[in-house]
Amino acid sequence: MVDLRVKRLAEILVNYSVKIKKGDFIELGFEEAGKELALECYKLMMQKGAFPIVNVTMPGFGFNYYKYASEEQLKTEPKLALIEAKIAAGSIGIGGEYNTKELTSINPKKIALRRKVTRKVSDIHINKDNWVICEFPTNALAQDAEMSLDEFEDFAYNATNLDWEKESKKQDKLKAILDKGNTVRIIAPDTDLTFSIKGRQGRKCDGHRNIPDGEVFIAPVEDSTEGHIKYTYPAIYGGREVSGIYLEFKNGKVVKAKAEKGEDFLKEMIASDKGSCKLGEFGIGVNYGIKKFIKQILFDEKIGGTIHLALGMAYPEGGGKNKSALHWDMIKDLRKGGEFYIDGKLIQKDGKFTFKL
Repeated sequence: MVDLRVKRLAEILVNYSVKIKKGDFIELGFEEAGKELALECYKLMMQKGAFPIVNVTMPGFGFNYYKYASEEQLKTEPKLALIEAKIAAGSIGIGGEYNTKELTSINPKKIALRRKVTRKVSDIHINKDNWVICEFPTNALAQDAEMSLDEFEDFAYNATNLDWEKESKKQDKLKAILDKGNTVRIIAPDTDLTFSIKGRQGRKCDGHRNIPDGEVFIAPVEDSTEGHIKYTYPAIYGGREVSGIYLEFKNGKVVKAKAEKGEDFLKEMIASDKGSCKLGEFGIGVNYGIKKFIKQILFDEKIGGTIHLALGMAYPEGGGKNKSALHWDMIKDLRKGGEFYIDGKLIQKDGKFTFKL
C-alpha cells in the first residue's frame, strides 16, 4: 500500500507545482529509488490527459559515464534531450539518491565540461518557467542526515507536504522589501559582504520550482559584490563535498578562494567559465520547519534563519544577467550571531526577521 504522504506529495507536484493540461507533453524524470513517487505522479498526469515523457536514472550509470566518457562524448550535445525539452510543456524531476558520493573520484573537469554542453537543455526548461524538482526520501539521504529512514521520512514530508498557497502569501512582504531595495549587507562571524540589487525583482519560492520550498531570492548586480564571507556548512556539488569555504570578492568577482577540504575542486569550479566567479543568486530561507542541515541543498537552502549565495548562473526571473554552466548554492547560517541589512535597515538578526512574515 502506498504511503498516503507519497500520494499527497504527488498531488502537490502535479496539481499545484506544474501547470498541466490535457494534451501536454510533460517530462517526468526520476532516479530509480524515487519510482514510488514518480508512479503516483504518472497516474495523475495520465488522468489529466497529459503525455508523460519518462526518463529514469539508474544507480551506477552516472559514475560509469564520467569514468569512460571521451572528450568527444562529453562535448556531444544530448540531441534527444533537447528535442524532449523543446516539445515538453513542463517537467517534474524527482531525486532519489542511491549513493550521494558516487562522483567523488571523478575528475571535476569532466563534470564542468559536460554541464557546459547540457546547459542548453536546462535553459529551455528555465525559460518555459514550468518545472519543479523534488527529493524523495531514501536511505542514502537519511544516512547523510544522520537519521533512520523513518525519521528522515517524517522530516522530509513535514517540509514538503504544506499548504503552499498559504506559504506563498507569507512571502509577499519579504519580496516587496527586496523589490524596493538597492544595497544588501551581510554581517556575521568572518563575514562582511555587500552587493547591489538595484533594479532587480525578488522571486518567491512557494512550491512551484522546488519541493520542499521556502525561500525568497533575488539576483545581485553582477559587478557589485565586495567583501568576504565564510560559509557555515559544507557545499556539495556533483557529489563532491567542500567545507570551510572562504571567499573574497572585488568588483563582483571572486579574487580569493580557500577551503578546509576540497579547495582544488572549489577553485576548479570557480574557473569553469566567465560567469562562474560571480554571484547569480541571493536567497533567504523562510521554511522554519526545516531546522537541521542535512547535506541536501534542496532542503538546506530553505532553512529558516539562513541565507545562501550561489556562484554562477542567475535565474532570469530574478532579473539576473550572469550566465554560467555553474549554479552552486552555499549557505551562511545567521541564527547565531548574524544579521543582514537592506539599504541600512536591519531585516534579520540571529535568524529572526524584524517584521512578521
